[in-house]
Amino acid sequence: MIGILAGMGPKSTGPFVDKVVDQCQKIYGAINDIDFPHMMIYSCPTPFYIDKPLNHTDMEMAIIKGARRLEKTDVDFIAIPCNTAHIYFNQIRNSVSVPVLNMVDETIKKIPKNSKKVALLATNPTVQSGIFQEALVREGYEFLHQDRWQTCVNQIIVKIKQGQIEEPLQLWNEFCSELAETVDTAIIACTDLNVVTDKKFNDFSIVDSSTCLAQAVVHKYLSLMDRY
Repeated sequence: MIGILAGMGPKSTGPFVDKVVDQCQKIYGAINDIDFPHMMIYSCPTPFYIDKPLNHTDMEMAIIKGARRLEKTDVDFIAIPCNTAHIYFNQIRNSVSVPVLNMVDETIKKIPKNSKKVALLATNPTVQSGIFQEALVREGYEFLHQDRWQTCVNQIIVKIKQGQIEEPLQLWNEFCSELAETVDTAIIACTDLNVVTDKKFNDFSIVDSSTCLAQAVVHKYLSLMDRY
């Protein structure tokens, strides 16, 4: 059974599950209800505030508590559709006895090989942690980041968390015009952003961490099914 530790943020849970279902259809041709996997989805409230410094101790404890609760439901592995949560990936992985998929690693694998200049669109804590930058440099990509880009991303996330759609979509469309002049690839490393990023075709490559993780979930599920 697939374990999904979600709720970070709450609006990203449904879209991620939809992506897992979509990938079941694309990867192995699921059609009927019985074709789809068993999933246990736990929406885990965490002390994350877009306008306040992150309390890493409290955040880590909340996620580990959620992972342990999910483990008790007899899931075979856990996926966490939240990039910020992966700041504590090693601690989370070591706190449970089932495998935990790494969203960052799965995302880096999907960057087009001809990409050169890559932007990271994520929360402040994710950017500041360096978890993506280290992987990008290791793979030979040039990481580009500007303070005003981060300000725009933060504004979009805040609007989405407030339940708005039109204004963050307008901000995203304007932001894309500037990105297209500077980078050839952008990593969407905040699942809240999917509310707007899934609605627009862009003039640069988009690597969506949520989709990358959903694909990894389905491949992991299939590998386990082959054992039975």
